Amino acid sequence: MGLQFETRRSDSPWVDAVWTCASERVTAMTSVAGVRLGLVFWEQCGRAHADVTGPGTAPVPEGATFTGIELAVGTSLRAVPTAALVDGGVALPDTTRRAFRLDGARWPTPGPDDAESLVERLVRAGILVRDPLVAEVLGGHGPAASGRTVERRFRAATGLTRGGIRQIERARTAAEMLAAGDRAADVAAGLGYFDEPHLARALRRYVGRTAGQLRDGTGGAIGLDVAQRVTS
Repeated sequence: MGLQFETRRSDSPWVDAVWTCASERVTAMTSVAGVRLGLVFWEQCGRAHADVTGPGTAPVPEGATFTGIELAVGTSLRAVPTAALVDGGVALPDTTRRAFRLDGARWPTPGPDDAESLVERLVRAGILVRDPLVAEVLGGHGPAASGRTVERRFRAATGLTRGGIRQIERARTAAEMLAAGDRAADVAAGLGYFDEPHLARALRRYVGRTAGQLRDGTGGAIGLDVAQRVTS
């Protein structure tokens, strides 16, 4: 066994999902391109760690256990520029099993059941912020601003363009459908890709897998949002 993910959706407007994972005989994981920031807390050999994560390839220490909080699209950290987290992440200092340091203060290290409680505290303290215009557009409402203003604020809040967010989200959905066993032709047609080669290019760019690898579960460990999916 490689990685065993368990994911649950969240009712919090600031959190999309909370996940847990344990690693066995895995030293690296392909983290599928994403549009959300995350907070990840993990332990290995009795030591605790905490990271703010962005998309990219993530090292996965063998024998480690993780709790992750996937923040809602457009949520950002006051103390960490979003652009610095695209294709990367930031390790948080002074982390123990009980607490970690963020934005100059100590906060309780959460488990999967109290992730939303931590996020609510960070929001009240002004450490987690969100641009209301970005949230409005993502909610399907027409913005009372020019296209240039919308793009500028999307980049500031997410580090990505609005079009880039749509492409990444579509590729993630395609990967999840393929991993669940759907045919590539059906996925391409259902998600509006021109054809299977168009789908293949999107998967290569944003997921780092072929359709066949996703369906067969091969190609190594991958951070794909399929609840309780085992990767090896």
